[in-house]
Amino acid sequence: MLEANLADRQVVQYVIRRFGIHAKHKLGQNFLIRPDVVAAIAEAAELGEHVPVMEIGAGIGTLTQALAETGADVTAFELDRSLERVLSHTLEHYKNIHIIYEDVLKADLKTILGDDKDWRCAANLPYYITTPILLSLIQSDLPISLFVFMMQKEVADRILAKPGSKDYGALTIAVNFDCTAERVLDIPPSAFIPRPQVTSTVLKIRRREKSAVEVKDRKLFFSLVKMGFGQRRKVFTNAMKSGGIPADWIPEILEKADIDGKRRGETFSMEEYARLADAWYDKIHE
Repeated sequence: MLEANLADRQVVQYVIRRFGIHAKHKLGQNFLIRPDVVAAIAEAAELGEHVPVMEIGAGIGTLTQALAETGADVTAFELDRSLERVLSHTLEHYKNIHIIYEDVLKADLKTILGDDKDWRCAANLPYYITTPILLSLIQSDLPISLFVFMMQKEVADRILAKPGSKDYGALTIAVNFDCTAERVLDIPPSAFIPRPQVTSTVLKIRRREKSAVEVKDRKLFFSLVKMGFGQRRKVFTNAMKSGGIPADWIPEILEKADIDGKRRGETFSMEEYARLADAWYDKIHE
């Protein structure tokens, strides 16, 4: 048992030496050495006694410890089975932690989480798989109301982007359709061992009670978003043609939605995509 803060630089260095740990680049392993950062993540997750929280990527237990210290009931996933011997040592003092050595994308989360509790989710996400994990969770019907995720700043900027900006894209809409997002803090490379080559950002992402915009057909809405950002330089009329919408339908859809087809899809707000989707739906079903 370690009677120490697992986010302390000297403690992390000790654990690495003690267990002969070599960070696995392919798994995106970088170990935090900033107690203030893990504390900020735990605070942003709005935890308390027996609040259920799922962690993705326990690592050596740095964030896991901070979550457990709030009194929350922690269920942590760790893909790297070789870390089991480390975590059994660093977290042995905590009775409110359950670690599952499994890929969270392949796990039966519906069964593990159940449906009778309101869960939080916290993670220092590996950069290479941030988007798949994020979208898989927020677009699911899992009982998770709040996500606090550390990710590459570039990805966070895309999620927070405004229409017409260079960072605005399909990911912006995919996240903000179902959730609200706010920046908690940016984290420099010096906060990790080994140092990544990029700045990280912690986002607080809260599931909306209802979608940001109402649409008659969600699938049509996201098909239009894909058209709009698939070839960003195309005017939207041409993007619609490339997307398979009959050419003779397009003027009517644009007129009904009150959209100028000479604009590019990257300039459209979610509300404008919603109007287009509903106009397309009406045309299909007339």
